[in-house]
Amino acid sequence: MKKLHLFFISTPGIGNLVPLIEFARLLTNHDRRFHATVLLISIPKRPIVTSYIQSRGASSSLDDNPITFVHLPAVDPPSSDQYESSLAYLCLLIDKHKPHVKHAIANALQIRSNSDSDSVRVAGFFVDMFCTSMIDVANELGIPSYLYFASPASFLGFLLYLPTLDAQLATEFVDSEHTQLIVPKDSFTELKIPSFVNALPPLVLPTTVLKRKEDGYAWFLYHARRYTETKGMVVNTFQELEPYAIDSLRVGGMPPVYPTGPVLDLAGPAEWHPDRVHQENIMKWLDDQPPSSVVFLLFWKHGFLWSTRERPKNTAHLSDEYSNLEEVLPEGFLDRTAKIGLVCGWVPQATILAHQAIGGFVSHCGWNSIMESLWYGVPIATWPIYAEQQLNAFQLVKELRLAVEIRLDYREGSNLVSAEELEKALRRLMDGDNEVRKKTKEMKERSRMAMMENGSSYKSLGYLIEELLANLGGYK
Repeated sequence: MKKLHLFFISTPGIGNLVPLIEFARLLTNHDRRFHATVLLISIPKRPIVTSYIQSRGASSSLDDNPITFVHLPAVDPPSSDQYESSLAYLCLLIDKHKPHVKHAIANALQIRSNSDSDSVRVAGFFVDMFCTSMIDVANELGIPSYLYFASPASFLGFLLYLPTLDAQLATEFVDSEHTQLIVPKDSFTELKIPSFVNALPPLVLPTTVLKRKEDGYAWFLYHARRYTETKGMVVNTFQELEPYAIDSLRVGGMPPVYPTGPVLDLAGPAEWHPDRVHQENIMKWLDDQPPSSVVFLLFWKHGFLWSTRERPKNTAHLSDEYSNLEEVLPEGFLDRTAKIGLVCGWVPQATILAHQAIGGFVSHCGWNSIMESLWYGVPIATWPIYAEQQLNAFQLVKELRLAVEIRLDYREGSNLVSAEELEKALRRLMDGDNEVRKKTKEMKERSRMAMMENGSSYKSLGYLIEELLANLGGYK
């Protein structure tokens, strides 16, 4: 059967790469007429990323696997005088790959054309949130471009509104004397964003937005403006989770929005991570714990599983393992907690959340983590750190009532979370009768129904496929 071609490109971080590839798998498995080529921006010394890609690309022949991976040639990194922030570095690095992307697409089409009797037909090119410069390549080649957004619809709405919000930030905020963040002139200032029901306190905005003088902010604006140039916006969410935010994207002449989630790697690193022994030890420890008794990350009277790693070097790198946990923990901590907890480095998160012993999850509120937690019905306590995590925490606690608040506005440089704050939140989190736990269990069922035949995300994926086929003149 003649294949229709789709191209995909992602920011070179595991948190961006996995959702994009899993979406490519979802789409090609849903409709076997499509073949996907994922273009990979290579960054050295990423064994976990390499292992994941190898697991997804294993196949005996090109036609057996609906996804092909193409490693783009390396480029010279941006020089230090070209950027201030890690986000700016990453965006410049991606932009430098445009000639290689154009060549790789042309080459992939030539290979396919030589192996098939008919010419290859391309239905679309999917770019992620920081790869919008590749829209230029799609336009040059006459290929329809689509946004694949691995974060929530609420954050997509925030970014789409950011060019409008920019003027308000410029007039109603001033630079703080004590931090690099901008702060409101009026302490009562709140921001009304169309994708949020409630007005936002300024300090739940992403750090990049609150550092308007840094070049990362300019890149946020750049990408936000380019989203509207695409033929559609695919979001890793589902209608039942974010009805208000999704509906807000369907007004004002925006490109069509397709909520197709939750798109998850449910097997997770348990299937492809090179350190299987470490994983097995964690799961054996959990097997010995009572059902719903363990807090994933933290402690107190409940058992705990604490995954702790060093800060990543930049946004494109993974966190490193601590070589000696005793050097970063209080003296005697490991001995005192040996019978009730386990402190470790990397963990297979999805596999752990699926375990019956897990009763709560203290999360940084990355969207992948939130979606996995909801899929398994594990209630969350919010401890955001960077990116859009403060906005995610705000939505979970204040709008969706799906999480317990530790902090909503925590970030690097914030006052430390006190033991009292933590204890109070964990007692609420592990209360078996609390409203958050009940609503989380309900959303677990809704997330699964969304992906089933005739579910909201299943239908949305079908509408997207109809659009892709329409690009080819109604291909049958």
